Amino acid sequence: MCGIVGYVGGREALPVLLDGLKRLEYRGYDSSGVVVLNGGGLKVERAPGKLAALELRLKARPIAGRAGLGHTRWATHGGVTEGNAHPHRSCDGTIAVVHNGIVENYAELRKELRGHSFTSDTDTEVVAHLVEHFYRKQGGKHPLRALTLALEKIRGSFALGVIFADHPDLLLAARVNCPLVLGIGKGENFLASDLSALLRHTRRILPLEEGEVAKIDRDGVQVFDRRLGKIRRRPLRISWKADTAAKGGYAHFMLKEIHEQQQTIAAEVQGRDRALDGVRLPRDVERIVIVACGTAWHAGLVGKTAIEELARVPVEVGLASELRYGDSPFGPGTLTVAVSQSGETADTMAAVRMAQAAGSSVLAVTNVRGSTLAREAEQVLFMRAGLEVGVAATKTYTSQVMNLVLLAAHLGRRRGTLSAGRFQSILDGARRLPGQVERVLAAAPGIRKWAKKFSRGYDFMYIGRRYNLATAYEGALKMKEISYLHAEGYGAGEMKHGPLALVDEKMVCVAIAPRGRVTEKMVSNIQEIRARKGRVIAIATEGDALVRGVADHVFEIPACDEMWSPVLAVIPLQLFAYHAATALGRDVDQPRNLAKSVTVE
Repeated sequence: MCGIVGYVGGREALPVLLDGLKRLEYRGYDSSGVVVLNGGGLKVERAPGKLAALELRLKARPIAGRAGLGHTRWATHGGVTEGNAHPHRSCDGTIAVVHNGIVENYAELRKELRGHSFTSDTDTEVVAHLVEHFYRKQGGKHPLRALTLALEKIRGSFALGVIFADHPDLLLAARVNCPLVLGIGKGENFLASDLSALLRHTRRILPLEEGEVAKIDRDGVQVFDRRLGKIRRRPLRISWKADTAAKGGYAHFMLKEIHEQQQTIAAEVQGRDRALDGVRLPRDVERIVIVACGTAWHAGLVGKTAIEELARVPVEVGLASELRYGDSPFGPGTLTVAVSQSGETADTMAAVRMAQAAGSSVLAVTNVRGSTLAREAEQVLFMRAGLEVGVAATKTYTSQVMNLVLLAAHLGRRRGTLSAGRFQSILDGARRLPGQVERVLAAAPGIRKWAKKFSRGYDFMYIGRRYNLATAYEGALKMKEISYLHAEGYGAGEMKHGPLALVDEKMVCVAIAPRGRVTEKMVSNIQEIRARKGRVIAIATEGDALVRGVADHVFEIPACDEMWSPVLAVIPLQLFAYHAATALGRDVDQPRNLAKSVTVE
């Protein structure tokens, strides 16, 4: 989950590294550091806290040099201190390492490295000393060989960047189970944890595959397998715009990305009436397993309901973090749908590999071309959300929902369980969504008042049913993630099985009750809460007097097909969480203890 960036070329490295770290800070912001090759030696600066602390130090003590590495940390082993910040160095200070991942056998390796002096509590530092050990055995002449020998000793997951003081203009990189991409420029080259750090400098990207290592200098990049056999692969060209990573006048990336949903939802619908981006859907699939984590798992719940309604296929939605340790539900008759915004989620990738080993075909739903998931899945349905910087997912959630419902509709047509007329009405409803999102956003200022009123002294319970059970879970997650207030999502029908005990005058119940098959049931659940002095905020369809009659506050969304209601209903909940967080002075884009891409277990 940490962020890595590297540069070698004709420019000063430090500004490139700092710019890259700013764009990667959502991956971790406990501490940060840089190492630059300066006058034949390695100069390192590190600071605990957010990147601004490192920038302040470097403003006072800038480092010149044309090759270097940067790192922003999400702590796994060792506390948030300067000593535990990356880069970590060898005993003699001539080798420096940055690392994303976990070295599982670090304690064992640390014991083996007798005679080496350790200065941190991290697992990463053993990598620097291991490379140093093998580099010395190679007589200081074969840095890449030293790295691959060190990798043979390491168990765990890693993306590594390595720099040597006595090999000017050279960076080394390696990856196992953690993302790392190389950027190819003219007379300069780059490495980074993801694309966002590179878009300002190049659009030519070469993702490292599992187990590969690379040499990067100003003249080019060379990729090798672990036996140092050369690998030839064409770079990808990325179309995302660099200004996507700018706030564009909004106070926070999250607010910008909430408002971008009008455009991203429109993009998801375009051209998908006749085909689904070349995805070949099986007619005779026996069952579907959707694997995902967090927000993507919530989108999977919407997908389950839609697929079972439209395609009449049984669907299981599995938390990837649990599936990977369970008895495999996969098999040749199962289609596995893996949902991951980044395409790098460690648990999801582990579940995908289990599915493939069991003979299941994998369809990926991801936002990132060139990601590990996109490369390893048999088929890919690419989201069209563009770069999302805010740690709390907003536009990528609605894009996932859009893709899964469209998948359900196309699968229904393929299997003959969905009529042409019903298929067309679903697509017509999808085309209306961008305009309806615009109306939701235009009516949203009132939400700020509610958020300010309820941001202190209240707990939150989000309830929903059927398609909007997922909305309840997602709304509660948004509130937890960025405001740090206690919020829980429940199936409304489960309230009387325990959660009603929590209801009192300090409990705010957010009921997602748009018009559909379960509206009357939702009204009954709301009345149960009101009878126990709970306060109710409802999301309801425009003009629904039944819901308005039982709620304290109502936010109305335009009338739509029930299966599209999660797209509209979640937006006011995103804004509710956002305004509650800003009223409390929280760091909305970088909430504590979290990172955007979860690339370690």
